Amino acid sequence: MSKFRKIGQFILVLFIVVIVAYLVLPLLSVFITKSPVLLWEKLSDSLAYQALILSVQTSIISILFIVVFATPLAYRMAKTEFPGKKVLEVFLKMPIVAPTAVVGVGLLLLFGQRGLLGETLSVYGVEIPFTAIAVVMAQIFMASPFYLNSARQAFEAIDDQLLAVSRTLGVSASMTFWRVTIPLSMPGLLSGVALSWALALGEFGATMMFAGNMPGKTQTLPLAIFTAMESDADVAVAIAALLLTVSFMLLLLVGLVDKYMRNKIAAR
Repeated sequence: MSKFRKIGQFILVLFIVVIVAYLVLPLLSVFITKSPVLLWEKLSDSLAYQALILSVQTSIISILFIVVFATPLAYRMAKTEFPGKKVLEVFLKMPIVAPTAVVGVGLLLLFGQRGLLGETLSVYGVEIPFTAIAVVMAQIFMASPFYLNSARQAFEAIDDQLLAVSRTLGVSASMTFWRVTIPLSMPGLLSGVALSWALALGEFGATMMFAGNMPGKTQTLPLAIFTAMESDADVAVAIAALLLTVSFMLLLLVGLVDKYMRNKIAAR
């Protein structure tokens, strides 16, 4: 191995180490800069408990809505060509690149008391902004594109010939979807669920603008961190550690399930 090649490999390894350290150390610092006992004590704060309960409740509701409504859309986008598909793809990806504060303002302009739809809803006594419903809507808006993309890729990876064989055997289209398509695409769907769920738990900007930051009512874990930083930084660190732990466990669990499902499919 030449001297220049060794130098090149050393520089490459150095770059990789720097990048990994930059991505990992800020997350690890949440756990190593404070005593675990202190973090646990701070989690007993009512601010953290209320935010945790609200985050879990709203994120579960959001994921259920996303899975139910985005799965058929993802399948349609993966297996069907139709006019305007490219334009629709762009619109469905916009929440990924749109600033979260802009999304919050847009939701207010649409569902606020004087918004395009909010004014009509208020006539019937329906108020959405600054409620738990607004939290769910903000989470759905920001998290659904990630599930949609993962589900679409999972459906696209399925060989159409497998579906055609199922149909030639007399299995209806709906039964083929449930018996063939869903099982084969399950690893990708679960990955999308994990990614969307973690993002819903960590959603901040749109929730702040559309739902507000009211403890016990609309204050999720990220908003509780923001509030705690102004009064007790240790509480903010404890909540941040809790949020990171929950997100990590979600991704780890789905990774294990994904591996199990892939091994099960490969064994068939």
